Amino acid sequence: MSNTTLIKNAIVINEGKSISHDILIKNDRIERIEPNISLDYKCEEINAEGLWLVPGAIDDQVHFREPGLTHKANIGTESRAAVLGGVTSYMEMPNTNPATLTKEKLEEKFSIAAKTSFANHSFFFGASNDNIEDIKRLNPLDACGVKIFMGSSTGNMLVDNEKALSDIFQFSPTIIATHCEVESIVVANKEKYKNEHNPSFHPIIRNREACIASSKHAIELAKKYGSKLHILHISTKEEVELFEKIPMKDKKITAEACVHHLWFSDQDYEKYGNRIVCNPAIKTKEDREAVWQGLVNGNIDVIATDHAPHTWEEKSGIYPNCPAGVPLIQHPLLMMLEKVKEGKMSLEMMVDKMSHKVAELFEIKDRGYIREGYFADLVLVNPNKNYQVTKDNIAYKCGWSPFEGYSFSHSIDFTFVNGKLMQKFGQIQSDTKGHRLQFNRN
Repeated sequence: MSNTTLIKNAIVINEGKSISHDILIKNDRIERIEPNISLDYKCEEINAEGLWLVPGAIDDQVHFREPGLTHKANIGTESRAAVLGGVTSYMEMPNTNPATLTKEKLEEKFSIAAKTSFANHSFFFGASNDNIEDIKRLNPLDACGVKIFMGSSTGNMLVDNEKALSDIFQFSPTIIATHCEVESIVVANKEKYKNEHNPSFHPIIRNREACIASSKHAIELAKKYGSKLHILHISTKEEVELFEKIPMKDKKITAEACVHHLWFSDQDYEKYGNRIVCNPAIKTKEDREAVWQGLVNGNIDVIATDHAPHTWEEKSGIYPNCPAGVPLIQHPLLMMLEKVKEGKMSLEMMVDKMSHKVAELFEIKDRGYIREGYFADLVLVNPNKNYQVTKDNIAYKCGWSPFEGYSFSHSIDFTFVNGKLMQKFGQIQSDTKGHRLQFNRN
């Protein structure tokens, strides 16, 4: 039975536990989870002894650049990179060209993804200063959320009209995700430091005050209107302290940490230069440690990448003329597994923050957990095999990564998407396309 796969002897990391189990996959779902499964018929079988089985990561913030910016990336190339790295579902941002500001543009993206995406997918509906009527008409089942750029970034979809902001927070029919930086602070700093061409000035220009003030403003609006708010890529100690240390199910205001803010600090600009220039900026070691502490304590709820590729020609220009953004979606699991090995968090917490909590936060149907009846989005990790990033195995269309030459201490050996083996030992096995994410929303 070619549509059936039996995974034997895996250490299943799921819902706070690590237990040796067999997993039977039938068609696109998990059929059985038991200590020892024996079948009276032949099927594909994988001996996973010594391997960790985790639910595929769900990335709630990526930029795949299609339509309009496809010289940098496209849905096909970047979703392929995602699957190679154990990311089985993603939610993509609206700052494409044209921006995703209408139902028609939203459905155009879904149409492209249906034909080209290797991973499961949904798309954010973009907010602007003048599309509140489109937002009001949005069906909450049609998009993962509404995205507001409260600070400008690639594609400049800045919402800086206070009436428009209030209307979006009051009338959005679904979760609001925000990029929080105060534009006036950034603009003033750009003018002040316009003759500085060292990337180390990036966190000075896009400084902590811009992030803190904007996040506070978003939280005030959410509390005023009772909105469900998710603040993306927290980068400062002070922002961490804005969020409650309570179970996520009891929150209406949540937060995200990105892998680069958990990995790098401002001391890394000397080595990496423009390669780690991103918005919001990577800040101090103290900020990085505070974001880690917020993750462990529960102030911060999920981990994402904010995967944002640009061509090497664009990125290697003179600062500040280089665009902001880092390609990351091929390596987030490997990055966080490295931090697990260092003792920054447990393996079970990593799975919780990269899979379970993302599914719970966005109310994604039948994904994010290893459960009978759920879609078989699964990843087998080898904890005893190194994986070195090289020019030859970077899958991004942009062709570069800040991790080129780095050797991770784990490898992503198998990735299943909807029960289909999509990658094995770094090689794509199928051109089967992912599903459109479905949501359990009233």
